[in-house]
Amino acid sequence: MIRITASTPVVQPPEWAVLQRHLMATIEAAWREFEAKYTGLDGRLRYHGQLFGRDGVDDFYEPFFNWPTFYLLGGSDEILAAAKRHWEGVTRQLTERGFLVDEYERGYDWFHQGESMVFFYALCAADPADPVFRERALRFARLYLPGSPNYDPEHRIVVAPHNGSGGPRPGVGEEWQSYSAAQLGMKPYGLPLDDLDGIRTWDDLAGPGNAERMGQAMQERMGVGDTAVNLAATSLAANAWLYDNADEFRDWIIEYVDAWRKRADDNNGLIPDNVGPDGGVGELHSGNWYGGHYGWAWPHGLHSVGSAALVAASNDFLVRGDESAWNLARVPLDTVLAHARRQHFDPEASTLGHWWKGHLGEDIQHEVELVPYRHSAKGWFDWHPAPIHFLFWLWWNTGSAGDRVRLEQTLARSGYHWRRVRQFRDKEEAGHEAAWYAWLRGEYPDHPRQSLLMALGQVAQRLALIRQDDTLGQGDDIHWWQQVNPVATEILSQQILGAPTTLYNGGLPVARLRWWDHERRRPGLPEVVAVLVRHLSEEEIGCTLVNLDPVRTRWVVVQAGGWGEDRIDQVSYDTLADGWPGPVHGRSDITEPAREQRQGPVGANNLVIELPPLTQVSPTFRLTRRAYPARHQTYPEGPR
Repeated sequence: MIRITASTPVVQPPEWAVLQRHLMATIEAAWREFEAKYTGLDGRLRYHGQLFGRDGVDDFYEPFFNWPTFYLLGGSDEILAAAKRHWEGVTRQLTERGFLVDEYERGYDWFHQGESMVFFYALCAADPADPVFRERALRFARLYLPGSPNYDPEHRIVVAPHNGSGGPRPGVGEEWQSYSAAQLGMKPYGLPLDDLDGIRTWDDLAGPGNAERMGQAMQERMGVGDTAVNLAATSLAANAWLYDNADEFRDWIIEYVDAWRKRADDNNGLIPDNVGPDGGVGELHSGNWYGGHYGWAWPHGLHSVGSAALVAASNDFLVRGDESAWNLARVPLDTVLAHARRQHFDPEASTLGHWWKGHLGEDIQHEVELVPYRHSAKGWFDWHPAPIHFLFWLWWNTGSAGDRVRLEQTLARSGYHWRRVRQFRDKEEAGHEAAWYAWLRGEYPDHPRQSLLMALGQVAQRLALIRQDDTLGQGDDIHWWQQVNPVATEILSQQILGAPTTLYNGGLPVARLRWWDHERRRPGLPEVVAVLVRHLSEEEIGCTLVNLDPVRTRWVVVQAGGWGEDRIDQVSYDTLADGWPGPVHGRSDITEPAREQRQGPVGANNLVIELPPLTQVSPTFRLTRRAYPARHQTYPEGPR
């Protein structure tokens, strides 16, 4: 491998570098405290409450979803071992409760399965050489290939909204045989179906027999056939394909996504949310493109359908490189943006209002641009700020000028201060993309410091919540653990991997740069080395590396592309000009060293960077994107 050597001395350690290493050290202590309090020896969560219906599997995996990511960033070997232990312990725990068969969910919707599986995908990416997880990855993916009961190759549909290792599972859950008005937690989402005679408002559900009629209609019309969120199952196949690039997984992704792309084309480009058992859109919904389970009308609209479209487009593009795949995700965003209006946002009148309170902060008192997230027979409704994380994620993947313009115009019209790190944390480990984009554009120079301070505050608050909690699994709250997961990786992923957080409802982990500890032959940064991605585009990515160790030289391997798919054509970097530190006698000032630039060809997807004690270097890599087949990555023994 080609090697470059840092020679610029660290005269004053960059504050971001010190904070980044402090954050990683804090997380190392914090996850162990979480583990000691909330998990058993075999890795399962301490929980003695009940589980209801078909729901809940995701909530047991979610507290650990980003632990493998922390390992990839440079976390200890112990956190990878812990993550595997917890995946296997939770899997045994849920199998004992009847929710899993052969280590996989018996049958549930892919909005929630996607939340479960991001942990598994991260484990596969963190250690693809593990034969046990490899076998699981291939086995799980084959649950959806032709020949499995979940898939109908004639109509190119996943045959039920609830599906899994038990095959298609009819209906939407036993608890909804009757859909009662007494479910006040569901009232903000409104009626699941709004075309039943005599049931036009939520209060109508309290009428004689109406709850039962609604429940029956849901089972019969929303509980069979395909639904758009099933597209998240393509990540199972994409994850399996990344091991060996086997055609069986690629071919199914293309076949299944192409079917949905055709349905979208027939609907003016907008992906519908439902397909009946005989392959027709609207077959069970009076011919309408809306009305399916976790679809446009109920309960989340764009939040679920838009995510599934992005996941499907990214997996389709991953396996065949067709740029038009992204239109499946673009049109939903363009459609809602075309209906944008400016007004005050009322979180109490919106289904995701609690989520947006933290995102808007004090700007919630101002008029902001809102877009509709849902559509039914009455048209577009349920208004929220535009989903910047979707717009950013689309641009980050494609790098296209059109996707950049869409993102920038939406930010410019947003009505809130987006060039600011706000003090909130979502379970998705996301939401701060706008401020990061301002940094990447050169408009927010203090972003690295402020974002790391915010992340440190996240961890401190989570630790305080853990320490004051004395419930220890009593009661029926299965969301607590994800709310106090102290592993904060959003900002670290931005700075080190040059990447946003994975799409939470079923996306694969992503990165523009991967790092390897050259001495230990493992993923992640060595101790006391910090990295900051400074800018990125389709053609290049620039970063700064700092070795804070005063004694030891460190070596890192940098790799272009999260799956090793990009080629570094050229590297340019700074070196120390002659003359520093100068003579000892007759001076007391501390001077910054002069630098000069060097560049050279690479022609591979990796190179070695040598970091002597207390040195730094700022390389910029000129890239050819997607020059190599994407694969799960192990330590690169040589150039590719």
